[in-house]
Amino acid sequence: MSTMEGSLSKWTNVVNGWQYRWFVLDDNAGLLSYYTSKEKMMRGARRGCVRLRGAIIGIDDEDDSTFTITTNSCKDDPKTFHFQTRNGEERERWVRALEDTILRHSHTRWDPKKSPPKQDFDRKVAEADVYLQLLIDQIKLIEGKRNAVEDEENQKKYSAVLSQANAMLNSVKHTIVQLQIAKNTAIPVNGIYRGPTNSIHVSPSLPHVLVAARAPEATVQTGIELGSECVEPRVPTLSNVVDRDLPVPQFSYSSSDEDDDYFDAADEIPTPAVQNRITLCSNNERLYSSIESATGDKRREPPLPPIKGDGSVDYDALYEEESETEMDSMESHGSVVTHLLSQVKIGMDLTKVALPTFILERRSLLEMYADYFAHPDQFVSIADMPTPRERMVQVIRWYLCSFHAGRKSGVAKKPYNPVLGEIFRCHWNIPNSSDNTVDSNNKLVSDGPVPWCKENQLAFIAEQVSHHPPVSAFYAEHVGKKISFGAHVWTKSKFLGLSIGVHNVGKGWVNVLQHGEEYVLTFPNGYGRSILTIPWIELGGTVTINCAQTGYHATVEFLTKPFYGGKRNRITCQAFQAGDKKPFLVINGEWSGAMEAKTLDGKSEIFADVRELATERKLVKTVCEQEECESRRIWRDVTVGLRINDMDKATAAKCTIEQKQRDEARLRKETNIAWQTKLFKETKDGGWMYIRPLIDRIHSSSDQTNVT
Repeated sequence: MSTMEGSLSKWTNVVNGWQYRWFVLDDNAGLLSYYTSKEKMMRGARRGCVRLRGAIIGIDDEDDSTFTITTNSCKDDPKTFHFQTRNGEERERWVRALEDTILRHSHTRWDPKKSPPKQDFDRKVAEADVYLQLLIDQIKLIEGKRNAVEDEENQKKYSAVLSQANAMLNSVKHTIVQLQIAKNTAIPVNGIYRGPTNSIHVSPSLPHVLVAARAPEATVQTGIELGSECVEPRVPTLSNVVDRDLPVPQFSYSSSDEDDDYFDAADEIPTPAVQNRITLCSNNERLYSSIESATGDKRREPPLPPIKGDGSVDYDALYEEESETEMDSMESHGSVVTHLLSQVKIGMDLTKVALPTFILERRSLLEMYADYFAHPDQFVSIADMPTPRERMVQVIRWYLCSFHAGRKSGVAKKPYNPVLGEIFRCHWNIPNSSDNTVDSNNKLVSDGPVPWCKENQLAFIAEQVSHHPPVSAFYAEHVGKKISFGAHVWTKSKFLGLSIGVHNVGKGWVNVLQHGEEYVLTFPNGYGRSILTIPWIELGGTVTINCAQTGYHATVEFLTKPFYGGKRNRITCQAFQAGDKKPFLVINGEWSGAMEAKTLDGKSEIFADVRELATERKLVKTVCEQEECESRRIWRDVTVGLRINDMDKATAAKCTIEQKQRDEARLRKETNIAWQTKLFKETKDGGWMYIRPLIDRIHSSSDQTNVT
């Protein structure tokens, strides 16, 4: 049995900071105990402990020395403990050891030689009793409806459902009787069940583990009173044994001066009582479904997709809604999430892990990238700025204002993973622009990425150019302003315990053609937090913006919310002139709200407030006019399923798309044919660029003019 011990820092709200503690991980007992010092550990003066059965480890990708343990074995609510190591390697050792212990104790099989504790019996009896009451109520309801209908055929259908329901009712009654018999046999009313009688010994270096089963009340040397009987009284037999009377407590706890240890309510996980209610509600839904399928009796109408005048589904209207519907708490999908988490470990790449359909957002990732231009006037006005410094500032302003539009709600949802060869095209009008007036010179850009786009509009096109790794490439241009943007992004997702991190590997570049300037920028990472309750998104990491031609450069820090306070979505940005060590502009604020700028002379002003900026609606061809490879057409049936909350329909449609991709990939492999991209080409440095960017077309046009 592996046991690990050493010093860690533990966060406590009493001193509002990190405190040194000596920790001992007992793999056999499933317990992480801590002491104020190694000497106190030798004397058995335990400060507190964390029970690891059912616990969840969490790490922060922005900080390689901290980790959390969220335990669901506390008396009332889940509790999150925060720890800090000296470096990333030490954290890795502790996290792996803790994961192994949690896995072992969270998936232990039933031991026929060991009776379950009394509270397990009580919980199962209570749960079965709730099932019984639900069934009785529903059977009465069905009987009433059967008696109310006059049609003999419907009466037969109700009777068939009643027959099955009554059979289930008898099974539940039988189960309750058997549970009561088992409880009275294992735990006699006038006796005390004490568990195994074998004497167990403990090494003096492990004074915290249980050495014998005990009566319900026991007190450790710190004077902390522990509740109820012990669980899992299994310990290793080691050399140099002495007896100690430090039990394995049923609940995680801290000593009296650490009772206020921080835990984030947003990160809570379902308590057993909540999970029971979830399970009962789920089974009740199944009973209703059987009634509905047999009788056609609907208790409530499901949401309907938008319908055209001819009765067909209006796919385009699905994308015109201002916001996504809020997702239910993940607790309502507890079994799915638990199954998912059981397949992954901390740090694991989630690229090939199948995520549940209910967390999907109703659009492709390629369409989501178009939201970088939800304020097209901010982007094209870069070209209007008269000086290099002002152009740099406007690039920063557009960039910092481009993130909020991608979040259609406060809940984190995942857009569809684009399939290989998928494309998305759209364009925007430029608001409050004199170029929007009718002008005979405002002609179509027939050789551009969106042939029906005009010179005074901003065009956008994206393509999924690779599947392994999943690389998306996109490009935007405004011919009238002679400005364009190209980018390629490779997303790599990582499991972090209570959150999921998405690393955006790649870069983008803004080309201001009339000034010969190129601004190269990188992208922040995304994090889906609180994945066990109601997920929310935040951005994190350092990004850079550089212009080699002018020497101007900037650094933007996307700050993740610290666990001990602070706001979400914070950013800080510093902009520099070539050769300067001191920034000429410092920006602070929130990318989802107001940002303030401070100049070298100490003056401050509002740099931008995205809450006051209206997003411009992107213009997209109707689904029926799109090519088979375009995003909205590919995903139309998945989108309908999500819109009407029919997860079976959405999942089936999604599986059809994915299977088609697998079949096509297998055929290419068998015929030894390499995949050919449509609109983007790979560069020598491994990046991707649009095959006919605006700068090439302008040069080509100039060359033709010179020849003429």
